[in-house]
Amino acid sequence: MKNFIQTLKNIWSIEELRSRILTTLALLLVFRIGSYIVLPGIDAQALAAANEGGGGLAGLLNLFTGGAFNRASIFSLGIMPYISASIIMQLMGIAVPTIQKMQKEGASGQKKINQYTRFLTIVITGFQAPGYIAASVPESARLYDTPFWWVTVIVILTSGTLFVMWLGERITDRGVGNGISLLIMIGIIAGLPGAFFQEVIASLGSEGNGLVMLLIELIALLVVIAATVALVQAVRRVPIQFPKRQVGNRQYSEGARQYIPLKVNSAGVMPIIFAQAIMFVPLYIAQYSESSSGFFVELANFAGFWYNAIFFVMVVAFTYFYTAITVNPNQMADDLKRNGGFIPGVKPGRSTADFLDTVLSRITLPGAIFLGFIAILPVFAMQAGVKQAFSIFFGGTSLLIMVGVILDTLQQIESYLLMRHYDGLMKTGKLAGRASTFGMAG
Repeated sequence: MKNFIQTLKNIWSIEELRSRILTTLALLLVFRIGSYIVLPGIDAQALAAANEGGGGLAGLLNLFTGGAFNRASIFSLGIMPYISASIIMQLMGIAVPTIQKMQKEGASGQKKINQYTRFLTIVITGFQAPGYIAASVPESARLYDTPFWWVTVIVILTSGTLFVMWLGERITDRGVGNGISLLIMIGIIAGLPGAFFQEVIASLGSEGNGLVMLLIELIALLVVIAATVALVQAVRRVPIQFPKRQVGNRQYSEGARQYIPLKVNSAGVMPIIFAQAIMFVPLYIAQYSESSSGFFVELANFAGFWYNAIFFVMVVAFTYFYTAITVNPNQMADDLKRNGGFIPGVKPGRSTADFLDTVLSRITLPGAIFLGFIAILPVFAMQAGVKQAFSIFFGGTSLLIMVGVILDTLQQIESYLLMRHYDGLMKTGKLAGRASTFGMAG
């Protein structure tokens, strides 16, 4: 406890880090306040009565927006339209030569891509906003139902999404951590206390499973969290060597052994965010459909077989896809060759790139499968008797995002501490994944 208090003092003593943390907290507070501001012309009480007991995929979307979806707030659509636009732009980067050229232009090209992504976000939100009002806000909750009111709420919803996107970018630039991921995480965490107390009340009630089963649930949750942390931080160390250096009359060896840390889950939380964003599409289509059956209605069933089967496959596919665009074996091989380094037993250049690509493919497969299994784990929890509101935290998108974002934020804070010669957040070791491309083995 004493070391923890000292670490907090160290964090507070660094002016830049203190400013970034306070900025992050202030912007997150703005996001949470906005999630409670209801759209004009909507009866909040009638809407709450209509959405009482709502679950399924719509409940999951409500979780990501911190409850704003069911409250019909100005941030009802949250950041998901921006994520959808980012997915489309990254897919276009594979097929469209113009986008590929921008990706190779460095910072200027990325700036253009970001601008196109923002414009595409406006288009996507413009289509999703009227669908959301029509499907999620019943006529009994609409105080006004005129064309002017529809235009007004569509503009407000679009502006709200753009404002949330701006908050995320400001957090990334001036705060700590990835702003977009933090906004999603804070919405998820906001629903955790309520879901936990509901599970406690249900378990200890007359029809509940009892205290013993509740303790077993909590132990299982801790095991899943530990496994998720292990997945996020697991690395495969590829040993590398550098030639001896001659300085004057003295000869220096390569010193401590060096390695390239290839993460088992190089893609982080992005594959599951991308897959979840796409799985929300059947929800919107099903809401437009008047029939209670059909393929898209089945896909909108959070606990259904087809939803989870397709979700699993998409998480695995996006893991490979995002790993391919974020980790470049050719560039790593070129950097090694330029610095005179080599992998023992492997020729520099093309052979090194092929070797790294093979290793990356082999470690990505079990990582992708495990990631996909964790993504659909809440369904198994529901089958075991856990309430849906609490089962969402037994794996799935919510747990992976929380673990990944928290670890990434802690790594950034630790890097500030270590740069100023303070002890890191963990005295006995460093958070995995903080090292750069070439790390020193302990």
